[in-house]
Formats: sequence, structure tokens, C-alpha cells
Amino acid sequence: MPDRKRIFLIDGSALAYRSYFAFIRSPLINSKGENTSATFGFANSLLKILRDQAPDYIAVAFDTGKPTFRHEMYADYKATRQKMPDDMRDQLPRVRQVVEAMRVPIVEQEGFEADDLIATLARQAVAQGLEAAIVSGDKDFMQLVGPHVRLYDPRDDAWTDAEGVKAKFGVGPERVVDVLALMGDASDNVPGVPKVGEKTAIALVQEFGGVEEALAQAERVTKRQVRENLIAYADLARKSKELVTIRQDAPVRLDLEGMRAGAFDTEALAELFRELEFTRLLGQIAPTAPAGKAETRATYALIDSLGALEALVKRMREAPVVSVDTETTDTDAMKARLVGIAVSVAPNEGFYIPVGHTAGPNLDLREVLGRLRPVLEDPAIPKCGQNLKYDDMVLRRHGVGLEGVAFDAMVASYLIDPDRPHGLDALSLAYLDHQTIPISDLIGKGKEQVSFAEVPVEKACAYAAEDADVALRLKVALEPKVAEAGAADLLREVEAPLVGVLADMELAGVSVDVPFLREMSQAFERDLGRLAGEIHRIAGEAFNINSTQQLGRILFEKLGLPRKRKTKTGYSTDVSVLEELALDHELPRRILEHRQLAKLKSTYVDTLPELVHPETGRIHTSFNQTVTATGRLSSSNPNLQNIPIRTETGREIRKAFVPRDRDHVLLSSDYSQIELRILAHLSQDGALIEAFRSGEDIHVRTASLMFNLMPAFVQEEMRRRAKTINYGVVYGMGAFGLAGRLGIPRREAQAFIERYFETYSGVRAYLDRAVKEATERGYVTTMLGRRRFLPELASTNANTRAFGERTATNSPIQGSAADMIKVAMVRVRRALRGAGLKTRMILQVHDELVFEVPRWEVERVREIVVREMQGALPLSVPVQVEVGVGENWLEAH
Repeated sequence: MPDRKRIFLIDGSALAYRSYFAFIRSPLINSKGENTSATFGFANSLLKILRDQAPDYIAVAFDTGKPTFRHEMYADYKATRQKMPDDMRDQLPRVRQVVEAMRVPIVEQEGFEADDLIATLARQAVAQGLEAAIVSGDKDFMQLVGPHVRLYDPRDDAWTDAEGVKAKFGVGPERVVDVLALMGDASDNVPGVPKVGEKTAIALVQEFGGVEEALAQAERVTKRQVRENLIAYADLARKSKELVTIRQDAPVRLDLEGMRAGAFDTEALAELFRELEFTRLLGQIAPTAPAGKAETRATYALIDSLGALEALVKRMREAPVVSVDTETTDTDAMKARLVGIAVSVAPNEGFYIPVGHTAGPNLDLREVLGRLRPVLEDPAIPKCGQNLKYDDMVLRRHGVGLEGVAFDAMVASYLIDPDRPHGLDALSLAYLDHQTIPISDLIGKGKEQVSFAEVPVEKACAYAAEDADVALRLKVALEPKVAEAGAADLLREVEAPLVGVLADMELAGVSVDVPFLREMSQAFERDLGRLAGEIHRIAGEAFNINSTQQLGRILFEKLGLPRKRKTKTGYSTDVSVLEELALDHELPRRILEHRQLAKLKSTYVDTLPELVHPETGRIHTSFNQTVTATGRLSSSNPNLQNIPIRTETGREIRKAFVPRDRDHVLLSSDYSQIELRILAHLSQDGALIEAFRSGEDIHVRTASLMFNLMPAFVQEEMRRRAKTINYGVVYGMGAFGLAGRLGIPRREAQAFIERYFETYSGVRAYLDRAVKEATERGYVTTMLGRRRFLPELASTNANTRAFGERTATNSPIQGSAADMIKVAMVRVRRALRGAGLKTRMILQVHDELVFEVPRWEVERVREIVVREMQGALPLSVPVQVEVGVGENWLEAH
């Protein structure tokens, strides 16, 4: 017997709802302020079904939102369900647009729910010899499962058959309605029988067979309360069974011809995805070029002789810009072996030079690099590409520098909009309407993945030459957009030169004292054991400190501490909750100490030795230029930004970072209070400017003005509160946040904030102006013109909008500080090179730069670093740079 064809019946309303709430903590907001969470999740799931499941037939059923026959049966049906959020309701037309563009039929019928329509279509499909797959995570559908009906959950790629139903409910599909009727459903306000939960309902059905049987034999039920309720609420149980039974006779007809799964309207869908800014999904539909914009056919050539290489080098010398891309054996530049080099000197043209393919043919690596070196190292010949820091590092590890970096498509995209994807595939789709060859087509995926060195040269040529060509075409496409964004100077003078600075730093790496870290690990282990003993003593019993459920039981049930926030699995024991509880009890204080120590041990003390490079003996952290929304650099492997500096144990870890040998020291240079100085400059607040110009302690000055005291009479607690408020203003902290930080009532915190703004009225005016301008323009800018779009300001959700307002006030400050440290890095590197010094910049963390300096260069380097950092951006107040020198990072800092 031939296999049955399959029809997929999708519960559209449920899928849209689930998608919306999947992003509830971090909603997807596009540049127009439109919440697209539900639409994106729905579209992604529908594409996944069509691609991975390849259904023969498909349909989506929606609820109409109007009363159904169940409301007539029971007036309170779904009466307790919360109103659909406005920004969810606003997406429903978009969801329907997605379905229509995918040419999937929509089924809906007044008076019936989507469940009834799906059940009816499934029954009809089975009768016509099909397999029916119901796409939903709703347990109610389990009553429909049978030999030819299964449930499919696209989120987990999971199927539920009759055995799966039995595993969930302990009964077969035919008895699911009885379990649901007895237990009720709070979400739909189906009453069920009071005091009968899921476990009891399953036990009753297993023992008696169903609702009617359980009601008839209620006297045999051993639990008194359950027995009495079965008798007293028998009619309610029967009514509940009617409510949870999905109808299979809705007025809807299976139209197999109309429901046949076929090609969707690619052009309409691509246009919709562009409008919604679903760049990632664009790559899944392989959009065709828009009408009238047929793509020019590209020409890619293999360089397989030294003669051809010489001809290419000649063209590279004469080209206005050269696009460069390397193909290697590893995504880690410090491990990668060069396999080939791709070059483009004109749009729709590319060349590939193979040097390390297993099966060949290859040109000799030394010959190739020898001929390319004069061009690649010539700063007068502009270079462009995608993620050129990687290519620069790979080439330098093979003995050739990459000078004259003028344009990096990834960095340019980041300047246009930091919240968009910046990968080459996404950029090619978004700006060139071109689908690039996926790397997985060449090297495979998962366990079957091979090295690029094993890819046949012909295939590698098409892929690599395309990458170089696309990068060059992106330069043409993105440069006008960078200019429109007011970031042309920022790209040319800061971000593009910074590519080489970061490559320098990553290649240099930093030394760590491995024996010191081993000793520290043992000491931390002893301290953790001691803390665990104290925790168990205070708790009065031993328990798993890492189990949030066990900890919750100890804190909230045994010790009776106030419950703060509930989670799906119990009461929250996160850091904010423990910090609040720690004000009044010793146990949460000890738990916080234990957690911090355990995290430092696992993240740094035990991990740093494993990150030491086997060849260099140093750690080569990655500095990420296109990640943060504010423009700040981030780091990974390891993340140096998160090493705490305020705690003794955190500071001890810095002691492990050391110079390469005894002839070198570490020099740390740190901007002092730079964000507050930028706030003074941007706000032009007279009191704040005067405080910095006079060289006073800004926190003492703030406290003296707020508390109406002479500076000499300001107490340490007053200074601490003033410091918290000073920095809190930068980060948009309100009364609630300040109250939590200072451990004071919210009313008192609000009074402090009001007094602060009375003291610095210019700051208040600046913050109000920043929000107003951001709301009008839709974005904020730094002093150097870096934009951050704030679609949250247009949101109908009050919390989302409040986040946008806080971001509007702090992004220009944080972003300008980010610009300033980047400018300083470029200036310092240029000055060190110009002076012919051996000193190397090795780390950047927050507002701090760290250098490895030969001892005889210390004073010269100190002078250069202070001068270049102070001159990075012109401010209305003095810029202070604190410099320290030491035998390790802690000593230098």
C-alpha cells in the first residue's frame, strides 16, 4: 500500500500567541517602532514546516475573536482570560500577510474555534486517505490523536502519537476529554470539579473509565473532599466535558486542491520581510531580484599560474580599491592555516588563489605571499572586505601585513544600524538582493563537516571569489548609506583604522601566571568549602546550594523570608532578590559570596590556563567591534569586561595578568569619571562644569550642594549616595532603582533625585531635550555622529517606551565615551609607531587601556599615552587620565 499523503493543519492563533510570548522579555522591535515578535516567530515556524516537513497539503486556522457555541453553553467560558496585548493584536494583520504571501489557505468560521475547524478537517482528511498533522502545543488536541492523526510541535520538532498521549496523561486519546473535564482549565475558565487537579483526574479516569463512570461510582472514592465534590458538582463536570470536547462537525470543507502545498509568492514575501526587517528569514526564501533589476552575471577566475598571479597583482596596483578575503581551516584566526586568498578589483569580478588545498592544484604559498606583499602592505592602496580584522590576523600570522584598510562592510553596517545583522550573507541579501553560496554547501554541517582545505578548488573558487566580489559591491552600496547616517568621518577616521589596532592587540595577546592561577584555584576551592559549611550551619541542614528550588525552600519555607518574585518552578532566588534579602539576613549574604566565588573560579581562575595558546604561551582574547548597541568594544574568550574590580577576589584575578618577561612591565591608563565629564560637556550645566574645572572631588561637590553643606563636612555616606546618583543619572536610574541601590525607601530616593536636578538644572534640561529630540528623529547620536535607533520610543507599551527614554538619555553619553576610547586607541597606536617604540597595546577594558612596555620606554610611553588620550575628544572640562605601572595588571591599575 502506498504511503499516505500528509496534510498539516496549523492552529494559527496559538502559534502567533506562542511566538509573541517567546520574545516577551526582549521583544523584536524594528526601526519603525513596530513589535514584530509574533510575526517573526510565526513566519519562522511556517517556513520551517514547509522546508523540513514538506507537507503535501497545508492550511492555517484562526479564531475569529467572536463568541462561539461554547459561550452560549457557558457564559463564563474564557471570561477570566486576559485581554490580548495591544502590540500583539497589532501584529495579527501582519501574520495574515505572511500566510497569504506563502500561499497557504486560511480557514475560519464564526461561532467556532480554530480547534473545531482543525478537528473537522482532520477527520475529513483521514476519511480521504490522508495522514493529518495538527500543529499546536495545546493539550486539548490530544483527544484527536489516532492511527492517522498526530500532533506536531515545530518549536521542539516533536511528534505526539497515541503512546505520547498516554505518557502525558496516563490514558489513551479517547479518554483525554474525561481528564480535562474533571481537572478543568483555568486558562479557558473551564470549571472542572473543585479540588480535582491533573493527577487526581488521571487517577479517577484510570480507575473508573471516564466522567460518567466516576460520577456514578463517586461513593467509592477514598478521598473525602474529592468524593463530596464529585457528587456536589456532577453537572459542572458534565458541562466541562462538553466545553473541552472539540467538535468534528464544523461547517468547513476539506479542499485538497486549494490546500495543496506549493511555491509561495517569493517576491511578495521577500518584500514583506524587507519591510518588517526580517533579514535572517530573507536568506531562507532565496528571493529573486526585483523586476527591472536583473542581476549582472559575475565572472570568477582561478589563479592557477604565477603568470596569472603577476597579471592580477598589476591590476591590484592600478585598482581604486582592492577587496581581500582569506579562506582558512579555522574560524579562530590564531589557529587558522591559510588555504586560499580571494581578490576583487571591480564589481562582479573575482579571483581565487589556492595555496593549501589537500588535493590541489595550489600555487606555492611563499611565492604567492612574496608577490602580494608589496600591494597588501602598501597603505596607499585602499583595501576593503568583510571582517578584515580576521583576514589581517591570518595574513600577519603568515608573514604579510594588511595596510590601508579603508572600508569593512561589517563595520559600515554596524554604523548604519547597530541592531541589524552584519554577516556577509545577510548584508548581501539586504543591500544587493543577492543570495550568496552558503558555506555549508561546501564543508557540510555537524559531524559530516570537513575542513575548507578538503573542498575541491573549483568549488572553493566560486565561493571565495564571490565573497571578495560581494564585499566590494557592498562598499559601493553602503558608502552612501554611511554618509546619510552622518558616520562617514567616524568610519574613515576611527572605525576603519581601529580594525588594525584590534588585530595588533589580539595577535599580541597577554601573558598569565599559570602557577599563580593554580594556587588561586585551590584557595578558592577551600573558601567555597568553608562557605558551604557556614551556609549549611545557618540553614540548619545540608542541601544543594546550586539548586534554586532547594534554596527557595530553605529561604522562603523554612526560614520564612519574604517572597519576592515567582518563577515557573518556584520562587526567584536571582541576584537582585538575594541582595534585597541580604540586607536583613546572613544566609543570602553567604549565598551571594558563594555564587560570586564559584563564578570567578569557573569563568576565570580555572579557564584562563586552558586558553593559553600552545605556540605563543599567551592568551589572545577577541575584541568585538560590532556587537554592542552603544559602540563600546566587547571581548570574549575570555570576557575581560566582567572581571569585578570592586571586590578583593575580583582584583586578585587581575594579579594573574603579567608582562612577558622581566624586561617588561604593564602600564595601565584609565579615563577618570569620563562619562560624568561628557555629561557636563553635553548638558553645559554650569555647576557641573565648574566642579570639574576646579579639580574638586565631583561626588563631594554633588553631596555638598545637595545637602547644603561645606565640602569639609560631607560624610562618607553622603558622598556614597551622591556618587550613586551621579552615575545613576547617566544610566537613566529612577527612584525604584536608586532605592534598591542605596537600600532606602522609594520616597526618599525620589527626594534625592529631585534635589539632584535642582542642583544641576542643566542636566535635567539636557535629559528632557535628549528624549524630545530622540522621539522626533527616532534615534540619538554621539559626539562623533554614531547613531542608535530607538524604535521603543514609538511603542504603545509603556514599559518598552520607558526603556527607550532611558536609552535616549544615556546612549549619547556612553556612546561618546566609547568613541573617545576608540579615538584614543587609534591615536596612541599611531604615536607609538611613529616614535619607533616596542611597546604594545594589549588590552582594552571599559575606559582603560593596558600596555606591555619595555622598562626603558616607560616614561616616554606614559607621556604619549596621556597626551593622546586627553586629546581624543575636545570637552568643555579637563580630561583626567590616571596611569599606573606594575609587575601585574592589579599593581598597574
